[in-house]
Order: sequence, then structure tokens, then C-alpha cells
Amino acid sequence: MNGVDSHGRAAANPGPFSRRSFLVKTSCFGAFYAAAKLIPLPTLAAELAGDARVSPTPLVDKGFASVRKVGNGLYATISDPSKGFATISNGGFLVGRDAALLIEGFGTAAGASFQMDALRMVSQIPVKGALDTHYHFDHSMGNSFYGANGVPLWAHAAAAKRIVESYAPIQGADKEAVLGPLEKRVKDAKSDVERQHAQSDLNAVTGLFQIANASVIGLPNRPIDPAKLPMTIDLGGLAAVLESYPGHSGTDMIVRVPDQNVVYTGDLLFSGWYPVCVDEKATVSGWRDTLKKFAAFDKDTLFVPGHGQICGQEGIASLREVFDDIAGQAERMYKAGVPVEEAQHRYVVPDKFKNFPVYAWGFTIGPAFTKLYAEWKGK
Repeated sequence: MNGVDSHGRAAANPGPFSRRSFLVKTSCFGAFYAAAKLIPLPTLAAELAGDARVSPTPLVDKGFASVRKVGNGLYATISDPSKGFATISNGGFLVGRDAALLIEGFGTAAGASFQMDALRMVSQIPVKGALDTHYHFDHSMGNSFYGANGVPLWAHAAAAKRIVESYAPIQGADKEAVLGPLEKRVKDAKSDVERQHAQSDLNAVTGLFQIANASVIGLPNRPIDPAKLPMTIDLGGLAAVLESYPGHSGTDMIVRVPDQNVVYTGDLLFSGWYPVCVDEKATVSGWRDTLKKFAAFDKDTLFVPGHGQICGQEGIASLREVFDDIAGQAERMYKAGVPVEEAQHRYVVPDKFKNFPVYAWGFTIGPAFTKLYAEWKGK
């Protein structure tokens, strides 16, 4: 795996990582951290607490993330961004008789280091690889830790290119050039609602800017051709199946353990959150089709989502309902001739989903409306 500097050039492997050094570098998160503190992680659902696969107590809990056993040799790393940004996303690891597989690079090298330490609490077995379920920063900015420790990094064949294109230009960029247009949107907003939405976008991009500038970019060096999936990985007495589905990023992969009905979904599942649809390769119709496929998995399937709490099929059903509601409100406004720029701000979160975090309006509701309008206009 190669690191790249702000100009996309190869960079030397970074030295040791610590959560302390990461926090020192990023102590000025300000509004981004304040917003995240409003998104505490829900407790484990009662029905899962009684699931024999799920350990009643975490293997380790650092506040910003905990690791819990969710099957025979299966572990889930669940993040709580309200308590810190070392990991941000969820992930996990699989431990077979012969090898282990790590899932996600997380938002920082300190996050990846935390997961490796958790694995070593369980086993000293060799690590076959670490998989980024997709290229987004909160799942890949910690990749450099794996590179520094000689762990092969797997990802969708398009992931490395997308990482470089998306995040290398931000490193070393002028802060005002990156955030200025978003600050202007806040200032020029025509209503309190638009101002709140613009501020949420500014908070999100501020966090991305600071994380990117506190990180050495690490690129996957084991590209996986989606045309060759599904692919079975034998860890020794534990078989994991890699699959690719459309929806969130154009580089989405999941890890299924069919024998135990456990699935690591990456961001194809936001459990109890509004889905992030901002990626240029995201497709609302494709994502809804993917969720329909997940709903057809065994009724006892345990899902480790990209964000939010571990869930069963009820988590898939809830996200499908969220998409149905977004599409329903968007379609009514589309048919009424409401311009998409206005329609997205008129979306009303129903009471049923009032506790579902909206990461940022322009990352969730806004692009979902834009993509739906475009789909309907193209018909």
C-alpha cells in the first residue's frame, strides 16, 4: 500500500500512531464535534441482547468505539462519534483457524490501530488482509496504519482512484478556498431552514477537511474486480463471502458469513440514520433494490451497519421506509412542479424518524431529491 502526499505523490510510511497525537492535531473540530455530540449511539436492541451470537458485554470499549463478539470468530467494531472521532464508522474483524480479516480503515490511523489492538486481544493469528467496504474518508483515512504494519489492503478496484481524486486535493489546500463557498451559503440563506441546512453542510465539510489534513492517505494495494464477485475467502474453518452492490458510493462491498447469518454491510446500511446519498456514483433506485435484496436474506440475519447500532432485519426495513418517505415527498413536489432546489428544503422528517440523525442536509436529503428528480425526468 502506498501513501500519497497532497500532490498525489508517494509518501514515506508514517511512524507510530497514537490516539493522543491524532486528538492534538485535530483539537479544533469545533462545530463538527458539537454536531456529532448530538448523535449518541443507541443501546443494543433488547431482541439482540438475547441473541446467542451477540456477547452481552463488549470485548473492549474506549467510548469512541467498542468491539463486541457477534458470532463464532466474528467481531463488530461499533463507533459512537458523540464520544470521539478515532473510528467514526463501524467495522469489525473475522478470526478463523489460519488467518484473520479486518474490515474498514476507519476515519483515522488511530482508529485502525484500535481495531488491530482489539484483534490481538483475541488472537495472534496472521492477518490475511484489511478490507475497505468503500472509499469514503470515514472508512479509509486510517489505511496508512495498515500500510505501516504490512497488512495488505483490499478494496473495490475503483476505490484507490476515488480516494486520490477526492481527498488528495484537500490536503494542504487553503482552508478559505475549501470552506468559503459553504460559509457564503450560510450567510446568503433565504430562510432559517436553508441556513440550518447550509450550516450542517459546513460542519460536515469542516470535519472532512481537518481529518484529511491530519492524515497520510493510504491506498488499497489489493484491488478487487467486482465482475469476479462473489468471492469466498477461507480463513480456516470460517468462510467469508465478498459481494458488491450498488447504492452508496459506486465502490460498495459487503462481507457475508452465510454459515452464521452475519453481514458486514458498510454504508449500504445506515442503522437508525438517514442515508448519505451525496456521492456522484450513488443511486437511489439501485440502493433501494439492494435493500430489497438484503430484506430477502434469512430472517435471523445479523447486520453490522456502516453507521449506527447492530441490528436485525428491522434495520433494513426501517431504512427502506426512510427511502420510501423521501421518495414519496419528493414525488409529490415533483408532480406539483416544485423546483428541486426548493423541494429538498421542504422535506419534513416524519415523527417516526425524528430520532434518526441527519449527518448533513446536503449529504442526505438534498442529493436524494436531486437524484430522484433526475431519474423521473429521464423517464
